Amino acid sequence: MNLGIVLSIAKTHLFARKKQTIIASLGVTFGIGTYIIMMSFMNGLNGLLDGLILNRTPHVHIYNEVKPTEKQPINFITDYQQQLKIVQSIKPKKKPIKIHDAKPLIEYLENQQAVLGVTPQVKAQTFYLGGSIQLNGMVTGINITKETAQYHLSDYIIEGEAIDLLKNEKGILLGAGIAKKLALNRGDYIQIGSLGGEIHALKIIGLYQSGMSDIDNIHSYVNVQMAQRILGESNDFITDINIKLKNMEDAPEFAKKMESKFNVTAIDIQSANAQFETGSFVRNLISYAVSITLLIVAGFGIYNILNMLIYEKMNDIAILKATGFSGQDVRWIFISQAIIIGLFGGILGLILGYIVSVIIDQTPFNTEAMPTIKTYPIDYEIKYYIIGMTFALLSTFFAGYFPSRKAEKMDPVDIIRGQ
Repeated sequence: MNLGIVLSIAKTHLFARKKQTIIASLGVTFGIGTYIIMMSFMNGLNGLLDGLILNRTPHVHIYNEVKPTEKQPINFITDYQQQLKIVQSIKPKKKPIKIHDAKPLIEYLENQQAVLGVTPQVKAQTFYLGGSIQLNGMVTGINITKETAQYHLSDYIIEGEAIDLLKNEKGILLGAGIAKKLALNRGDYIQIGSLGGEIHALKIIGLYQSGMSDIDNIHSYVNVQMAQRILGESNDFITDINIKLKNMEDAPEFAKKMESKFNVTAIDIQSANAQFETGSFVRNLISYAVSITLLIVAGFGIYNILNMLIYEKMNDIAILKATGFSGQDVRWIFISQAIIIGLFGGILGLILGYIVSVIIDQTPFNTEAMPTIKTYPIDYEIKYYIIGMTFALLSTFFAGYFPSRKAEKMDPVDIIRGQ
């Protein structure tokens, strides 16, 4: 088989029927282009939805949970061990909300190989005071540098910058719902009342919007030291420790280890967001199911087009065989045509998919859940383009291979007699 002659004849066939060649190439182009557009768009949206939870949720959350005492006094009396005991009006165990020896615990966690980052928090129940209006609220003291780096807090700041909280000791990052109810803006002062009756005047350095009104109507951020001052506690008072692991899958085991070793409550991200995990799995399943369906449909369309293209070349097959070309030569001529169509159609499909993805990426998209997101999210993962091009070549190869096997076995005398 002379490859140069085979390619030359394949090229001649393709240019002789330009309309059919263009239609076959466009079949590949739109099939692959649609696949890339759908995968880029759907996975971009899935990434956005996953980010709403994963970006703001620690892999392991350590705190002291208020719960009833597991063993009541009657359990320690040996005289009634074999009898039914009924205890009514059980009260929760009196337990401080702060984490015991929080600073040594934080140092221990930061030295663990599996830990990516540790962020301490101080949560304080407060009142937002505005004239005669008093709103119940929750102020969380944070290390703004760590919160921004590990939990993307800056993505939820609609006015001001996260670094401003670090510069202002008496600053507050106020929930957007609170600011709206009290008619406050960035730069104004707001009075914060503690449960102990103390009032603190804090400057609003920015507005925070999570996208969930129940949170935005009560939640704000201050520095850790300011939260400790509101509660009237010392600088070792820590109520929560959030842990980011290098591998999120290790969270359940790590949480159990913390509970048994330090006598604290540790909640892993899988337990805290079980419904989210299910929803994420279903969304990804739908994305891949739709994409695979698109590729299969495109593959059948490519096969039908190339199949018709070959059967319209019956006279050419007869002439080629009559002039000395073997059946194998004929087969590779048509396979070469199919691969050339797949190559050019695939390249055009990649270009089409990328251009449409860029257009979608520039389309305005406003959502309260992610105020900093201004356009529709697109995932430009290179693997979608590699899969698309690979499928274009494979589908056109097999679309040309099966009909070409029939062409290889045809007798030129039968073809001519049939004409």
